[in-house]
This record gives sequence, C-alpha cells and structure tokens, in this order.
Amino acid sequence: MRRFQGKTIVVTGSGRDKGLGQAILQRFADEGANCVVSDLGKPAEHMGASDIGTTDEMEAVAAELRQRGAKVAVIPCDVRSEESCEALVARTIEAFGSLDIWVNNAGIGYIMKPLLETTSSEWEAVIGVNLSGAFYGTKAAAKAMIAAGKGGRIINIASQAAKSGFPHMAPYTSSKHGMVGLTRSNAIELGQYGITVNAVCPNHVTTGLGAKQNEYFSKLLGFDSVEAYIENLKRKNPMGRPGLGSDTAAACAWLASDDAVYVTGEALNVSGGEEMH
Repeated sequence: MRRFQGKTIVVTGSGRDKGLGQAILQRFADEGANCVVSDLGKPAEHMGASDIGTTDEMEAVAAELRQRGAKVAVIPCDVRSEESCEALVARTIEAFGSLDIWVNNAGIGYIMKPLLETTSSEWEAVIGVNLSGAFYGTKAAAKAMIAAGKGGRIINIASQAAKSGFPHMAPYTSSKHGMVGLTRSNAIELGQYGITVNAVCPNHVTTGLGAKQNEYFSKLLGFDSVEAYIENLKRKNPMGRPGLGSDTAAACAWLASDDAVYVTGEALNVSGGEEMH
C-alpha cells in the first residue's frame, strides 16, 4: 500500500541510524512518500557528536531510504532557531513542490540528573530543542500548509513522560508535558485550515538515546545489569516488551492517513498498555 505517494514528509531529528526519526521515515518511504532527513548536522553545547545526527549520518539514513525507492532530500536544521525551521520548510518545498506532513521529533533525552544538580543551561537546551523546536517547526510548517490550501498533518513525538513524571528528568518531562499542551492549542487554531495536530506518546524505545537511558536508570534503580533492568521493563508492560521504533512509526502513518482526517488534538499513547491516560 502506497498511501503517501506524492506526499512529502519532514521529520526533524531524523539523522541517527536506528533512531526513532529514521524508523518513521522508513515507514513513510515504504508507503511512497518523499522524505526529508533533517538533523543538527554538527555538535553544539550539550549536543555532542554522539547525541545528534551528523552530516555523514544524515546522508547514510538518506541512502538507506533511497534503497527503499523513496525520493530523499537531506536538509540540516537547528530547531532552536525559527529562521532555521523556516529555511527547512522553504528548501523542502523547493525540492519537492509541497509539504504535507511535518513531524516534530528532534529531542534531547540524554540529560539525566537530579533536579538540584541540573544547570540552567541544561534546562534551556532541553526546552529549546524539545518544546521551542516543536513550536518553531509547527509555526513554519503551518504557514506553508495554509498557503498551499490543501490541509496537512503535524505530528509531535512526545513520550510517556508527557503523561507521567520521571525522576532525574525534570527538563525532559516538563518539555514533553508542554508538547501536549502545544498540540492541543495548535489543533484548535489550525483545524479551520484542514490541518490536524496530534502527539504520539511512546513508552521506552531502545534507540541510541534509549540505550543511554537504560544504562543510567539501571544504575539509579539498583539493577545488577542493563539486561536485568530491561527484563523488569518487560515484566511491567502488559504486552511484555518495550516499544519499537516501528510502533511509533505505525501510529504516525495512521495519523497522517485519510483514516485520521477527523482526529486532532490527541495525545496517543503507544505504550503496550503501560500508560493508559
């Protein structure tokens, strides 16, 4: 099934191999979409080379998508900058002629510290990428979608941490709760233009970021090993496993499809029953 033939999707923070953004683009590539791989490209404060999608990594993600038959553009973007988000939109339309689906996926989830040890610059980095980045990206994408007059889909990748609190993750949890509020507010304003705005709230997914969280929380919670921590995650989950990137990608594909044309303002749990509100 190629539901998205001729449609163009942008996924921010999609330049990491085996990352959540890559999984989302793979699903849409398989269904015929033109794909834009976007990530920071080069390190910045609190964002080292192992935390971001470098230029080489973005190109590698793009090459794999092209093997799936997709048309692909690689466009760096610093989502903390409104101008950079606007440029990403402009270059996408220049490359493919339209922008139909925008996914705010860029995020920092690897700053894990007790509240009293978290610095102001760490707080600002997480809020800047996770929440301000979603604001700037949504604003730039919505302007283009309104101008085109064909509606559109905006999807925010939130988290289980958008519904529940987690220790040692005050900036991240705050940013993801804020993303749900942003989703709801924007859904009300943009519905008149045929633009839906929804959030997807995955539970733990063992991407590269997830692996760092596994290591940190296994020690924090007193597990003998990362493997023991993961086994505990499985036991707590009604479906008996952590999330997969493909689970989140499938939810995004449904929200972007014609089947979800009347669904907006929702924060959809994709957690195997681990999160139910």
